[in-house]
Amino acid sequence: MFTQVDVTPACAHPTASAHSATEQTELLREVLSAQDRTNELLEELVSMMATNHKQRMQELHQWKNANPRLANSCREAAEALSRVQVEYLERMTEEINDTADEMVYGEFMMNEFVDRFGPRLAHLNGVIQVLAQLSSQPQPTQS
Repeated sequence: MFTQVDVTPACAHPTASAHSATEQTELLREVLSAQDRTNELLEELVSMMATNHKQRMQELHQWKNANPRLANSCREAAEALSRVQVEYLERMTEEINDTADEMVYGEFMMNEFVDRFGPRLAHLNGVIQVLAQLSSQPQPTQS
C-alpha cells in the first residue's frame, strides 16, 4: 500500500486540508455506521441464543416434572459417577507423575497414555454432564 505525503506548506493549499478533514469526517461516519451495524447483529445473536437457552431450560424443566423418579435417579447416578471420576483422575495423575519423563522423551509412552486414558475420560465427562442436566437438582442460573 502506497501513500502520498504532502510536504508543501499548509498555507499554500487551504482547500486541501479542508478537503482532507471532510474525508476524515466521512470515513469516521462510515466506521461508526459499520460499528452500529455490528452491534445490532451482536444484539440479535445474543437474543437468539438467549431464546434457545430459555427454550432448552423450559424443556428440561418439563421433562424433570414429567419424570421425577428418573430425574432423581439421574442425580444419584451423576453423583456416583463423579466419585468414580475422582478415583479415575487420581489413578491417571499417579500414572502421569510416575511416567512423566518417559512421556516427554518417548512418543510411544505419550501415545499409550493418551490412548489409555483420553477416550475414557472424555466419555465419562460426557455421561456425567448428561446425567447432571437431567437430574432433579436445579442448576444455578448465571446472569
